[in-house]
Amino acid sequence: MVLTTLKMPQLGESVTEGTVDRWLKKEGDVVRRDEPIVEVVTDKVNAEIPSPVEGRLVRIKVSPGETVPIGAALAELEVEGASVAAEDKPEVPEEPRPQAPPAPADTGRLSPGIRKLMEENGLEIAQIKGTGTGGRVRREDVMSYLAEHRAPANTSPQPAAPRLAPLRGPGDRGDEVVRISAVRRQIAEHMVRSVSTSPHAWSLREVDVTRLLEYREAEKDRFRERHGFPLSYVPFFVQIVCVALLRNPYLNSSWTDEGIVLKHYVNMGIAVALPDTLIVPVVKDADLMGFFDLAHAINDLATRARNKSLRPEDVRDGTFTLNNTGALGSVAGQSIINQPQAAILSTESIRRRPVVVGDTIGIRPIMNLTMSFDHRIIDGLAASRFLNDVQAGIEDWTPEKIKL
Repeated sequence: MVLTTLKMPQLGESVTEGTVDRWLKKEGDVVRRDEPIVEVVTDKVNAEIPSPVEGRLVRIKVSPGETVPIGAALAELEVEGASVAAEDKPEVPEEPRPQAPPAPADTGRLSPGIRKLMEENGLEIAQIKGTGTGGRVRREDVMSYLAEHRAPANTSPQPAAPRLAPLRGPGDRGDEVVRISAVRRQIAEHMVRSVSTSPHAWSLREVDVTRLLEYREAEKDRFRERHGFPLSYVPFFVQIVCVALLRNPYLNSSWTDEGIVLKHYVNMGIAVALPDTLIVPVVKDADLMGFFDLAHAINDLATRARNKSLRPEDVRDGTFTLNNTGALGSVAGQSIINQPQAAILSTESIRRRPVVVGDTIGIRPIMNLTMSFDHRIIDGLAASRFLNDVQAGIEDWTPEKIKL
């Protein structure tokens, strides 16, 4: 029997850590190769991590709710008659050595949320003993310190705190504390990082979608019969935006210390709303795909996102994000950039409005395009040129423009 190690995988571009949400197996369970063994979440993906071998789970090393860096050991599995790579072999126990003083906490890996919590309570990193990997300070460490050092000196019995009653109906009054899930906490920290990293600017454009609407209404029943899923506006928008991005490469770029990296290909992130979160799977090389291939790829990613069956590679390497907030009824909004991208475009709800058509007033289906962009990379002129191209692509659209 030999031991092999299950490690925290790389779960997305720029992701440096992941949180164990729940274990799907318990210690002592037999697992098959590629069988899901643990569910891990980041701000980008909620993924089930498969077992790399067939064997028995002998030791869980990371508890649910704990955040560890990429590459950290999550568990050990016992394998019968298997050869194990050197890096996965358990370390040979060494002779006992004199107890060394605990290592100082890892100050370079404080998440923005934990750093803010410490600042709000006037704490220094030296005061906290980190229990995470490599002495890393976790939220639980800060809360434990506060509970231990800030309790009132008076030890006389205190009345029990009132229980917080959940709101079950209009006749019930009270507060309800909802546990923050690991994925929601990761998203919150990612949003804070994005806003503090990129100076966000914002633009809005009204677009007439008459031609797209008429085509979709005429073809949606035939499309569903042929392909087995509804024809949405998203593949039309993705195809149009891909053309505009290749004409305006600074919208499809990233800021680095060495310079602005222009991406001469489009990996389109598609924001998918789930009941309790948002996830952005990526259509790779979307600019090379025909319309029907795009529609199938988008439907496949959205379906697997809702079923929590995305793979880590499904959320990596996005170059631009499209957010179809109109599907939820929004008419205008300011999205936060998905780092390290340069911009995010939202297609809002289509509404029939009175507009000037020539010298008359007409009723047209109008949609707002809203875009947040990184003002370090893009100025108002570049943003307007890009939106001009997207607007023209929508308003001048014809069926002949579909790439098969």
